[in-house]
Amino acid sequence: MTVIVLSRVPPGLRGDLAKWLLEVRPGVYVGRLTAAVRVRLWDRITKYVKKGDATLVYMVANEQGYQILTIGDPSYRVRDFEGLQLIERVQVPDGDT
Repeated sequence: MTVIVLSRVPPGLRGDLAKWLLEVRPGVYVGRLTAAVRVRLWDRITKYVKKGDATLVYMVANEQGYQILTIGDPSYRVRDFEGLQLIERVQVPDGDT
């Protein structure tokens, strides 16, 4: 299972994802992808995200059972804590986002 969440991205990028995944809510995509397709989609997202942000969550064989990738929003950061991925909420000064 793969989940991608997009915010404030160009409409064309959302359309690209809709070709491969089901958009269950605005900007929230789910589905099953091969690793190759997932990597290509993430490459495309990182190239065209512009001032928006994106989060990708996909299944892997680790303690948590998933991997998290993010780009964009600096107020949320994925941190590794002894092999576990945790989300750190960072205080961003006004005007820096």
